[in-house]
Amino acid sequence: MLTTLEQTQQKWGGSNKLIDQWLNNRRVLLVQYCKIAGLAPYESPGRTLPELEEVKTFCDLLVDYVSEGHFEIYDQVVSTCENISDECKARAHLVIPRISKTTDAALDFNDKYSEAKDEELLYDLDKDLGALMEAMESRFEQEDTLLEIVYTNVAEPAAVVQ
Repeated sequence: MLTTLEQTQQKWGGSNKLIDQWLNNRRVLLVQYCKIAGLAPYESPGRTLPELEEVKTFCDLLVDYVSEGHFEIYDQVVSTCENISDECKARAHLVIPRISKTTDAALDFNDKYSEAKDEELLYDLDKDLGALMEAMESRFEQEDTLLEIVYTNVAEPAAVVQ
């Protein structure tokens, strides 16, 4: 997922401050995911469960990322599409519901772990992270598709999100 993010940043990075911030927030989210999942370069031979506070930090980042997309990015991108053409608008409106389907997985994960007080809950973490990241990977792909729709139809990338 980090490799795909790097490709996305290479493709659209620097074209718009808000998009850059959003993609950077995706990177921060993915790095925290790697930490709590014990993935490279954060893996350890005698891997133990992450600290509950690390999981809660991930939850905060997750909700912030999902919210930023829904309440800042998508509306502005769709609005830009509406100004470009009916085809661009129609394509964007097909993608948004696919992104929205993944929101429940993020919110369910957050509901389970953000207010957790019992560390025994962490025994479910690997399974729950796997399901969450499957949904988030789909979300990232759809978000990238949304950016692709806009950037292939607009002459000035800085005009995408104002």
